[in-house]
Amino acid sequence: MDPSSSQRGPSPAPEPLAEDVGFRPLPRRQVILTLAGVMLAMFLASLDQTVVGTAMPRIIADLGGFDRYTWVTTAYLVASTTVVPLVGRLTDMYGRKWFYVAGIAIFLVGSLLSGLSQSMGQLIVFRALQGLGAGAMMAIAFVTIGDLFPANERGKYGGMMSAVFGLSSIIGPALGGFVTDTLSWHWVFYINLPLGLPVLALFIRLFPQTGMTGQRHKIDYLGMMTLVLSIVPLMLALSWGDVQYDWGSPQVVGALVVAAAMAVLFIVVELRAAEPVLPLELFRNRVVGVSMAAIFLTGFGMFGAMVFVPLFFQGVLGASATSSGSFLTPMMLGVVAGSFLSGQALSRLGGRYRTQALVGLAFTATGMFALSRISADTAYAQAVAGIVTIGFGMGVTFPVFTIAVQNAVPYRIMGVATSSTQFIRSIGGSVGLALLGAFMVRQFSSGLAGAIPDPVRQALPADRLAQLSHNPQALMRPDALAALQGSFSQMGPQGAALGEQLLQALRTALASAIGQVFLVSLVTVGAALLVTVFLKEIPLRGRQPQVASRPSPAPIRGGSNGDK
Repeated sequence: MDPSSSQRGPSPAPEPLAEDVGFRPLPRRQVILTLAGVMLAMFLASLDQTVVGTAMPRIIADLGGFDRYTWVTTAYLVASTTVVPLVGRLTDMYGRKWFYVAGIAIFLVGSLLSGLSQSMGQLIVFRALQGLGAGAMMAIAFVTIGDLFPANERGKYGGMMSAVFGLSSIIGPALGGFVTDTLSWHWVFYINLPLGLPVLALFIRLFPQTGMTGQRHKIDYLGMMTLVLSIVPLMLALSWGDVQYDWGSPQVVGALVVAAAMAVLFIVVELRAAEPVLPLELFRNRVVGVSMAAIFLTGFGMFGAMVFVPLFFQGVLGASATSSGSFLTPMMLGVVAGSFLSGQALSRLGGRYRTQALVGLAFTATGMFALSRISADTAYAQAVAGIVTIGFGMGVTFPVFTIAVQNAVPYRIMGVATSSTQFIRSIGGSVGLALLGAFMVRQFSSGLAGAIPDPVRQALPADRLAQLSHNPQALMRPDALAALQGSFSQMGPQGAALGEQLLQALRTALASAIGQVFLVSLVTVGAALLVTVFLKEIPLRGRQPQVASRPSPAPIRGGSNGDK
């Protein structure tokens, strides 16, 4: 019996410890091969989020459909995000193995069909199919760590998984460009087959059948339907806003209204369901509730702001499109280093996950503060130092909250609890990206109005100034820059000087707007830091003696689990 059980007080139906019914020692060879397969599968799923971006210009050239350019990415992200909580819950009921095998198979079929696409419509549909498989793979990956290892050993392996995610972000753009130039854009998708088929065979043969409770279950179909109908419109609205439609357009507003209505209905359904797809009592657990709040806030601040790093290097500092994207590499290397070191520290230094979370968020906040002070005169080295600091802090936090949640919940809901951390992080990042993007446009527009000298304002037509205030494309596109300079050269000897003044005003306004974005992100990360102060540390359990039988599951007692 676990000695800590005496501290929890009497209970009519005590909840079994996660290790009592979860962790079961497996042969070392099986554990190593399974872990290797999980890491490769996660690498493929996360790689596909970035590898396609560099191939998109060639895809558009072959298939057309420029007006649906963003849908290729949106379809993948919406599908992969939506499926995560559903798969997490179903694996708690029926085991992980065959859901993982099905996820890999769907991903590979989607990859093959995407490569065979003959139109943009086909590619969008098949990318959505691919996203469903990738979402299932991502959902189960971190849960599998909880199945293979006891809580006090999960940190180092969870850190390795987070590092794999960061590594894929580094390799993805370069690999996509190389494969597209060397072979064709079709092979961006085909390349998943020779890598994924051996993993599929490995999982069928060696992956342990974990996660099953051995009891009959009642699937919450209504809960699943309302959850999907709340997630999909929300993700679509966040993807559409200020990209395809205005925020006040009927499409965006309608999607947000549907998402809100379905979310309310989902809560009502879950409160009455016998086995809810997302047990709401889970969030009453103090550790889970605090972790989810911190994950959402960090997702909002980190992933939202990360998108604007290449924009700063290209639009303000004058880097090329290719090199501006490469400046994310130092950040992702920071993520890899932070994830690996954080995971090792969790397992080797006593599992102080609250302390490590605070340290990681402090690093992130420091980097955010540095980037909030950027200007048109900021040096490359200063900007790189800021993004490396942010990346390292992000990496430190990635495995921490997942391990904390896994350690605080009973094994029978570990799948949905773990997948919920990924789901909340994705939602936070999507909301952050949408809102920060709209905020940056407004800040840039107002900043440019005050930065343009009067002679330039008088020289340019009002409609041209209005166009520039919403899209500073002259700073990012050589053809747009040449056209702008050409229009000023026609104004006589003073034209070149006026053109340079306009470009300087654009750079100043853009730098100020991006700095304001990082300032908002700093506030959000600061809020996450404050929330994490209330995260209760529960000692990470080790290898427990195996029990002879499994007790009947008790109701989820979120408060007691969280306050042990």
